[in-house]
Amino acid sequence: MSPRVLIVGAGAIGGVTAAHLARAGHDITVLDANAAHVAAMRDPGLTFDELGQVSLVKIDAVASASELTGTFDFALVFLKALYIEPALTPLVERRLVDTYVSFGNGLVQDTVEQLVGSDRFLIGVVEWGATNLGVGHLAQTTVAPFVLGEKDGTRSRRAETLAAILSAAAHVRLVDNVLGQVWAKLLLNSTFSGLGAVSGLTYAEIAADADGRDAAFRLWAEGYDVSRSLGIELDEVAGIRPESLVVRDASDRRSADASLEKLMATLGPTKASMLQDLERGALTEVDVINGGVTATAAKVAVSAPLNSRIVDIVHECERGIRTPTRSVLAELAALPVH
Repeated sequence: MSPRVLIVGAGAIGGVTAAHLARAGHDITVLDANAAHVAAMRDPGLTFDELGQVSLVKIDAVASASELTGTFDFALVFLKALYIEPALTPLVERRLVDTYVSFGNGLVQDTVEQLVGSDRFLIGVVEWGATNLGVGHLAQTTVAPFVLGEKDGTRSRRAETLAAILSAAAHVRLVDNVLGQVWAKLLLNSTFSGLGAVSGLTYAEIAADADGRDAAFRLWAEGYDVSRSLGIELDEVAGIRPESLVVRDASDRRSADASLEKLMATLGPTKASMLQDLERGALTEVDVINGGVTATAAKVAVSAPLNSRIVDIVHECERGIRTPTRSVLAELAALPVH
């Protein structure tokens, strides 16, 4: 019998993953709170724009855990931080899932682990991007791997089984340092999703802007310094080594520029998930992304002023006090170096 997979959260990343797996014939069910989105996935199907190629993919989907039948080998959790506890609690209480895989942005892994238990917990990272175009309509915008690993660094049969399933959606890397991947992805998100949210720009547009590039290098260095203070050995992310984007002085700039261009060749078209949230009038995950960096920085006595400022600006955008604009990049680049 093939493994049963529950995809919890069918926003941009979760929904695109569901489309790939359903199209490949895997036994999947989607759980998403948006009833209209669920109805569209069921009939006529999810409109799936895959790098410009559009198809219609029918997906078994429900809007409530009470509608689920049977048990699942895996639950792939693609939820924003605010929704993790209410969505997972009924699944855990009914013992519906053997293994939960945290794919969320930012520092949400401990939250998932505490809810489901360490023995049912696996960590995943998504390096590719996608965009929510509306009810029943999602687009994959870039191609990059999934990363999977056990928190304790061991290799497991369940991780290998899931990697084989997810290979229908993207290349999968099994790693023994998944926390290094989590923090490398956090550097990527705190830098480019953070800047995208406050500027309204894609990753490539940020990198092409002189102030955006300067702010990106400073943000990246802040997160890098925090992770190193924690003793975390950062892993490769989107084909680059994290240290290659750390600029300490002018001598580092040429190699950092080259690494940034390589990163943009892979992820340049990405539109930040936090920017998509702001455009929909929804709350963002800034408190577990840039806020995750600043909270951890305070614990290890490292300065992270740009991350802190982005948290403030995003919250102002959430409250309607300001809107994302390119000019904020100059404001961030001009902040004093602590």
